[in-house]
This record gives sequence, C-alpha cells and structure tokens, in this order.
Amino acid sequence: MSGDHEELPGYYTGDIHNQYVPEHRNSKAIRLIWITFTILLIATIVEVGISFTGIPRDILNAIFIVLTIFKAYYIVAIFMHLKSEKLGMGASIVIPFLFILYFVIMMILEGNYLNYVK
Repeated sequence: MSGDHEELPGYYTGDIHNQYVPEHRNSKAIRLIWITFTILLIATIVEVGISFTGIPRDILNAIFIVLTIFKAYYIVAIFMHLKSEKLGMGASIVIPFLFILYFVIMMILEGNYLNYVK
C-alpha cells in the first residue's frame, strides 16, 4: 500500500479507511505567510524598540495605538482571509468594531468627566 504513492509527499489518515492524503504545497501562500510574519515581526520590534526611548508618554501611546491597529488589520486581512472578501463582509466586521470603539471612547470620556464633577 505504501508503494502506491512513494513519489508524492503526503500522509495516511491512520483511521479505519487509511486513506492517502497528498500534501498540497502552494508556494505563493507560503511566501505570503513569511512576508506577513516578517512585517509583523518588524512592527513588533519597532514597538519594543521605541518603548525604551525618551519619547513623551502621550506620543508613545499614540504610536502604540497606530502600530497595534496596523498589526490587527494585517492579521485579519491576511490570516483570516478578509482582504479578498466582498464589501458586505468587510462592513459586517468593521461597523460593529467602530461601534464598540465609539462606545469605549464614550465610556472613557464619561469616566473622565466624573473626575471633574467630584
């Protein structure tokens, strides 16, 4: 049975049927994963690197927020395959995210307002 597929890379399922599953290699997909990994690694190194500088805290927080949003977008776009989705699918994800972001901002503003009222 193992002699049937010696030239093809793959594996046997090991279940009761013991079916041979050929390995599919997509060099474009593998290259995209490595490019994504490199971009996210560079963004993370930049984040860690600038955290040790003497940049004022407010500017540093703004930079961290921008880099975090960039990394989140990149992860969602590439690894969750949403970059190639239609507009409706993207809107169904972006609109609730914007609503939650708006809610968080309003809660921060309300919490800050309570500090001034007391």
